[in-house]
Amino acid sequence: MEKIQMVDLKGQYNKIQNQIDSKILEVVKSTAYINGPEVHNFQKELEDYLGVKHVIPCANGTDALQVAMMGLGLQPGDEVITADFTFAATVEVIALLHLTPVLVDVDPINFNISIEAIKKAITPKTKAIVPVHLFGKAANMEAILEIAKEHNLYVIEDTAQAIGANYTYKDGSKQKVGTIGNVGTTSFFPSKNLGCYGDGGAIFTNDDELAHTLRGMVNHGMYERYYHDVVGVNSRLDSIQAAILRIKLQHLDEYNAVRLNAAIKYNAAFSNEENIITPSICENCDCHVFHQYTLQVKNVDRNDLHKHLLEKGIPNAIYYPVPLHSQKAYTDKRYQENDFKVTNQLVETVLSLPMHTELSNNQIEFITQTIINFINK
Repeated sequence: MEKIQMVDLKGQYNKIQNQIDSKILEVVKSTAYINGPEVHNFQKELEDYLGVKHVIPCANGTDALQVAMMGLGLQPGDEVITADFTFAATVEVIALLHLTPVLVDVDPINFNISIEAIKKAITPKTKAIVPVHLFGKAANMEAILEIAKEHNLYVIEDTAQAIGANYTYKDGSKQKVGTIGNVGTTSFFPSKNLGCYGDGGAIFTNDDELAHTLRGMVNHGMYERYYHDVVGVNSRLDSIQAAILRIKLQHLDEYNAVRLNAAIKYNAAFSNEENIITPSICENCDCHVFHQYTLQVKNVDRNDLHKHLLEKGIPNAIYYPVPLHSQKAYTDKRYQENDFKVTNQLVETVLSLPMHTELSNNQIEFITQTIINFINK
């Protein structure tokens, strides 16, 4: 059995090496490194894939969030509601723009932002909600849109972990996450389901006016060279990364299907274990692209299990060990521990297992059996 990787980028690359290498060389020979044809072609192809009018490529997923908030005209002191259980980038940009982050608890089943917690957190200063489609699972967008409409709020989707996932409305219709709110953002960090070989990101919207503003903002506020119409930043996706993403976009649905298949096998192996809570997989599970396969453990020390797996050569991770409301950078007297009961439990019980496109059946069997043996020892 080959060495188990948390994310096997090398194995994935080997399968598309010829395409990748020739494309990179093509860009190098063209010397069109910034805003070249590869960037514009990727933009159009991603628009077609997502079914969205506008894709604005940028330098990374954090920039995507920041520029999206800038483009909406949010002002210092405006409150922005987001989930407490997620990576810090989501709240980081809120603080950087001198907006007021309002962290709320998450749903115990899918780990996404709690609808009831959103409702309780709204004040006259609330201007936006940022749902994070955590670990690849679509958040409850229909309910979020209803709240936003009622209170005249913006919805900014953080799709860094969920590109390619579909949200299914009550009437059965579907829409790609990231294209549902006023604006969506994503990251092309190498380990993402659609990852480049460096940093990269993008912003999505169906709003023509907002798209125009965002395109200027990512390019120093310029629409015409040396004429700065808006305050902007330098956040551009380079041509080499765009060329890589064009190739990998062709395989994205395949990659997501392989991840789902791995998740189904994990769940089947753990099906008789009462001390393991596995991620839910619906019958037609295109609402979850399994950027991470994250389970919860009961009646066992999660940290001991984490160390045991590492000793057995099984990489694993704790996403996330400290909730955002407890981080030094984001502590606030407004927060009460009773408001974060689910998050506080999750940080003690979650464990993410290897999840990527190259996982073999033998590796999954070894991983799952090692966990079962530890829990039942």
